[in-house]
Amino acid sequence: MFDPQRLRVLRALADRGTVAATAKALVMTPSAVSQQLKVLAREAGVPLLEPDGRRVRLTDAGRALVLRADEVLASLDRASAEMALYREAPHGVVRLASFPSGAALLLPRVLAELAGMPVRLQASDEDLPPTEVSRLLADYDVVLTHRDDRTPLRPDPRVVVRTLLREPIDVVVAADHRLARHTRVHPAELADEDWISVRGGFPVDDVLLSIATVTGVQPRVTQRLNDFRVIESLVATGWGVALMPRWAVTDPRLTVLTLADVRAGRVYELATRPHAERRPAVAAVLSAFTAAVAPLADSKAGR
Repeated sequence: MFDPQRLRVLRALADRGTVAATAKALVMTPSAVSQQLKVLAREAGVPLLEPDGRRVRLTDAGRALVLRADEVLASLDRASAEMALYREAPHGVVRLASFPSGAALLLPRVLAELAGMPVRLQASDEDLPPTEVSRLLADYDVVLTHRDDRTPLRPDPRVVVRTLLREPIDVVVAADHRLARHTRVHPAELADEDWISVRGGFPVDDVLLSIATVTGVQPRVTQRLNDFRVIESLVATGWGVALMPRWAVTDPRLTVLTLADVRAGRVYELATRPHAERRPAVAAVLSAFTAAVAPLADSKAGR
């Protein structure tokens, strides 16, 4: 029989990558973490770790056991949640990580959907690329993330992804810009512009790379910032043009242009561990997100 606490230690190691980081997350000493993993290996009857330089890494057997640990611990969490049903359901705290512009758009709607329910959504902003989702799930129950709509999903057996909606990405220019009288712009018309963009690895920057492919000209990026309010301010005062998600544009000084010849958009997704929705409080949050995006999908999808 495997001790659930030792399975949690193994899963934390898979999430955190090092014994030291695992110990910090679980409020244990590194020696206590190592001891728990040694006992678990004896219980399993096979090596779960192997040397990797000055660190350790999971063996194939260790990775297989992590997947089973996810299932076992999800079942235990579900059992705890089912007991809560007898008291008050859905019930409890759900930890949410979300990218800032997605949170600005959806979080007020989600909280409104949850109003009156004994579920407390504990939200944090995490401005990280989609490749970090698995790591974020070490600390959060649900992660709201986004990716370029042409980027294929990268399957991860430890992550379940639910698609929420697609948001177009447009070009924004100052009101006195030479293109401001247009409603649509072709990439070739932007070849000589200064660009205000986001950091690499985020959907907006992926679209900028597509523009480079279409025009054959490398965009001249003068600033890289991940705060859309700062980007709007710089564009509005004439320091360049930018790509922005359609529903993130708030500055009335900007003109929004639809981008021609390039499929430009980002997909909103919710990520959880497998079976997380069997916990009633998590299921309630997922349902709240689905309800929150419905009006957006109906009224804003096209233009």
